[in-house]
Amino acid sequence: MKSKKSVAYFFLFILLGGLAYSCQNRPKEVLNRKQMERLMYDVYIAEATMENDYQNFNTPEKKEAYINKVFQAHKATQAQWDTSLSWYSDRIDLYLKMNDSVKARLQRARQEIDAMVAQQTQGQQIDPALLPPSYLPPVYIFSMPDAKRGLRFRLDSSEISSKVIGEDFLFTFSTIGIPPRFSSSFTSLLTMVYSDTTIYRFQKIRENKTYELTGSKYIPGDTITEIRGFIHLQDSTGVMPHIQLYNIFFGDIQSAVLETDTLKMGLDTLDGEPLNPDSTRLPVPDSMNSFQPDSIQEM
Repeated sequence: MKSKKSVAYFFLFILLGGLAYSCQNRPKEVLNRKQMERLMYDVYIAEATMENDYQNFNTPEKKEAYINKVFQAHKATQAQWDTSLSWYSDRIDLYLKMNDSVKARLQRARQEIDAMVAQQTQGQQIDPALLPPSYLPPVYIFSMPDAKRGLRFRLDSSEISSKVIGEDFLFTFSTIGIPPRFSSSFTSLLTMVYSDTTIYRFQKIRENKTYELTGSKYIPGDTITEIRGFIHLQDSTGVMPHIQLYNIFFGDIQSAVLETDTLKMGLDTLDGEPLNPDSTRLPVPDSMNSFQPDSIQEM
């Protein structure tokens, strides 16, 4: 029995020694294991994103620019990725362990997203009549059984004062699930009521990105008394698409900047800056603050 254990320990020693020798002889241009696993994770997400979001990645140039942003976030190059992938692929045991580690991380991320969606789904089953008019959910799913054609909120002067510390405020949200060639009426409106004036901020929603509407508590000679907002989807087909709103926020602009910097899933903001409604910018995965849960496929 002792002899068998000695043999097993000997082979284990040989295996570990071989792996250590292999890693020690890794060329300088090859990323180390931790760097490679982190880059593999983001590359897998980027590839799944491009495969599923064909509207935004319909040319080789757009795909190349997207992948290059992933490499830039990891301070790596396409050449380093190719060399590292080739080097680890020649050491199949090590490569398979790395791939399993990345796959497990992707599965954990997907489970976290599923749990958040399930929690939000449960929250949407609450009777809207029981919620205060100022309530804004962080996520809104139009295809839920109890969902209406959109959401709305209303704030009086005291609620505005508590939510907006400075002078300027922001109403922002991101969209996902809008299909190509989307023709339904999908709009957002922010109504700002002052003592003698009413100002409207209107916006059409046509594609998956982040939208924002801004305003100020004060205009020359007048102070705001009420804010009303809504996001409305009028689907003429009668079949509500699986469109979701997320990162829904109303408040002080400075607070919005701070909150964006700490979001774990900021799926359509880049570098902590809200996107301009008329701009076209690419989503960026994981370490670049963007993640599309429906993009992760079984590997």
